[in-house]
Amino acid sequence: MSSIAKAGLVVAGTLAALAIGGVVYVGSGIYNIGADDHHTKIVLAIIEQLRERSIGVRARTTHVPNLEDPTRIVAGARHYAALCVGCHLAPGVTKSDIRPGLYPHPPNLAQEDIRDAQRAFWTVKHGIKMSAMPAWGKTLDDAAIWDVVAFVRQMPAMTPETYQQLSTGHSG
Repeated sequence: MSSIAKAGLVVAGTLAALAIGGVVYVGSGIYNIGADDHHTKIVLAIIEQLRERSIGVRARTTHVPNLEDPTRIVAGARHYAALCVGCHLAPGVTKSDIRPGLYPHPPNLAQEDIRDAQRAFWTVKHGIKMSAMPAWGKTLDDAAIWDVVAFVRQMPAMTPETYQQLSTGHSG
């Protein structure tokens, strides 16, 4: 047997052993999938890389409309107040009943600089598996999702008063 054939058998055997080991590990139930137990560092790194690459690949061809339109921002504020604030907070909203039990912990979007509108749109529309982020594209049309993205991009610069005015339609 040639050295190339031997090397191929070693690689095939190693891959087969890894696959069998993976099946045994998953089948054992030893990994705690509970949201109150954090992932191991390697699992978290793999999940984060998978999420970032997956969203990046899918979002890059998305056409971005005018996100500076004030009516779009106001409409987005109302959607955000109804659907998002419980997990992602807002100016003047620093905690919620649901947020402490979420893992992975959702970002506080009142403090995030969301510059990549394509990624934000894709994430809101499609959600993220095995997190609490739902696929809002099942209930909101693309225009409404763009409204939310327009609002979220403005939110870090907002005062609590501005957020209240936009989200409720009431001044003062």
